[in-house]
Amino acid sequence: MSVIGKSIPRIDAHGKVTGETAYPGDLHMEGLAHMKLLFARRPHAIVKSIDTTAAEALEGVLGVFTSKDVPVNEYGLTMKDQPVLCGPGAAKPYTDRVRFVGDQVAVIVAESETIAARASDLIRVTYEDLPALTDPEAAKADKQNLLHPDHGSNVVVDYRIRKGDVAAAWDKCAVIVESEYRTPAQEHAYLAPEAGLAYMDEEGRITVAVAGQWAHEEQEAIAHALGIPSAQVRVIHPAIGGAFGGREDMSVQIVLALSVWRLAQRGITRPIRIIWSREESIIGHHKRHPYIIRSKWGATREGKIIAAQSEVIADGGAYNCTSNKVLGNATLMCSGPYEIENVQVDACAVYTNNMPSGAFRGFGGPQGAFAAEMQVEKLAFALGLDPVELRSRNLADDDSILHTGSPLPRGVTIKQVVSAAAQAADWQHTANGWMREKTARTDGHKARGMGFACGFKNIGFSFGFPERSWATIELHGGKEIERVVCHHAGADVGQGAHTAFKQMAAEAVGVPIEKVELLVADTAVTGDSGSSSASRMTFMAGNAILGAAQAALEKWRSEERPAVATFNYNPPKTTPYDKQTGKANPNFAYGYVAEAIAVEVDTETGHVHLLNVICVDDVGKAINPAQIIGQIEGCVVQAAGYAVLENFIQEGGYVKTDQLSTYLIPTVLDIPDRVQSIILENEDLVGPWGVRGMAEMPYIPLAPAVMAAMYDATGVWFDEFPLTPERVLRGLGKL
Repeated sequence: MSVIGKSIPRIDAHGKVTGETAYPGDLHMEGLAHMKLLFARRPHAIVKSIDTTAAEALEGVLGVFTSKDVPVNEYGLTMKDQPVLCGPGAAKPYTDRVRFVGDQVAVIVAESETIAARASDLIRVTYEDLPALTDPEAAKADKQNLLHPDHGSNVVVDYRIRKGDVAAAWDKCAVIVESEYRTPAQEHAYLAPEAGLAYMDEEGRITVAVAGQWAHEEQEAIAHALGIPSAQVRVIHPAIGGAFGGREDMSVQIVLALSVWRLAQRGITRPIRIIWSREESIIGHHKRHPYIIRSKWGATREGKIIAAQSEVIADGGAYNCTSNKVLGNATLMCSGPYEIENVQVDACAVYTNNMPSGAFRGFGGPQGAFAAEMQVEKLAFALGLDPVELRSRNLADDDSILHTGSPLPRGVTIKQVVSAAAQAADWQHTANGWMREKTARTDGHKARGMGFACGFKNIGFSFGFPERSWATIELHGGKEIERVVCHHAGADVGQGAHTAFKQMAAEAVGVPIEKVELLVADTAVTGDSGSSSASRMTFMAGNAILGAAQAALEKWRSEERPAVATFNYNPPKTTPYDKQTGKANPNFAYGYVAEAIAVEVDTETGHVHLLNVICVDDVGKAINPAQIIGQIEGCVVQAAGYAVLENFIQEGGYVKTDQLSTYLIPTVLDIPDRVQSIILENEDLVGPWGVRGMAEMPYIPLAPAVMAAMYDATGVWFDEFPLTPERVLRGLGKL
């Protein structure tokens, strides 16, 4: 009997709800030593000297390590521009600079956390402060004060799109809308702060048990920094208390490995553990990119959008992290899922002394979609058209050519999700197109409105970034298959991936799910899976597991016992943007989403509350429908925090909201009253069992749908968020 499409209970549920599951901060070994990091806590400076004498002399201190102890003092997922430790003595130029408050200058290992903290206070660091660049536009223009002198510019990366003739198209437009949008930084606020345990395993490998999103990439980063072969490093992912892209870059992995390795060279083989405080977590890892997007769009009287021009500026913060890839998505999505004849985009990411910006659920999509969907809303009102109707006249399909000069992969279903969301929100499809009857929107000082937005999200890595996903299947038994062992490195960051792996392995082999065992998230027993990001893991792992299962079944039928097969799935190739035109085949698959949102705004206090969120997602095939509904609801809540509540404040390069008492995330009283999850299943042509990834899709259209609802309720456009009470009241003219 098929297990695909069944809402079986999560395989990790019992351990997590009973507290039996061990997260990295729970791990313990005999002889455990403790680590503390010394953060720079200043936005821009040269480290002139570090005196560790007093710290090393403190009783109970096992070792203090600085930049001179790191053989190859660099790391970075797509650009190695970040020092492991900042300070003098490293071979690479300019690693003596700190570029944001969370840069690290020293590692202390001691018998207890208390001693390690006391030792960190004894380290004397001499700094020469440099000007802090915190405005991305000013940093872009500044040719003298370079955050990375070896890069030659404060512009990390830039892209351009040129399709058609935008300049000539303006004269053909009946309406033109111009706006500037600003999207904020956002803290991931995952439940478990950064933590890890490192030790030398029984085979002499440096072993790091840590919460991450890509074990093999972490293994490679550690090996590169230490200047040793990857085979000498093992990375294990225990239970992971949330990620959302925040664990794609390194946190404690390299410094844990460095400390175990250096102490072992001194004859001290002790396991070492570190657990960051919430404040250290907030200043220590990257944030969602803040964006400035200036858009000018035009449409004909008949409602055909014929010109879209955008300037896109991302605050990349101190290091690239994934800015080049996030910017690629924002460049793609700032023109929306629409077929537009003339498109011009000029996009760049800029180094500043703010927090590094990197991966966060949606990966540039929410920022780009915010501008695109707001422009569509404004065009609709300027034309006197229903916003859903204007969308329906411009949405892409299988035959559409995007502004990248290439068609979307076959199976475009944006029209289906828009139609389903509109109908669920009481839009009517009439002879004159989509329409929604207006209803009373005020009750004293409380106003209500309904907003709509849609979008699309890539599945998998984009723009030529190398893709792979390895899986191994073992079949054990005699005449019948009695046991199936599935090896796959994919991290379960809370989304239920390992439950889906088990379902897909059982389906692929044709056995009950009870016969499947998993060996996961350990570089010693699995091949490279790629990252648990980009809505790719179910899609990629499913294809890898399916390939390995088919190969193992062939061996089984040939009487091999046990039958073991390994398979690497490589999806269709993608290509980067052409530097001049932006032409590309950016992605091999997409998911499609639409949302209708009802809001209530208190015009006296400025408080905004989401009453109902209708979220329609085409997931291709629901492997586990209950998990998908959980993903939708969690994603909607997180996106609601982004749109309404979460106000990450940086001033002069310093973080003002470095605690959860000052950085407010949604509680049970802040979440939408209702989330209606509607799942469509239109199979993707290359997805396993037709699967499309979906974990990020609900995020994409939420903020613009909320702003459309705010306009419906108040008649005011909010082009910047979060919608704090102060911002709302100011927009309403009451401040």
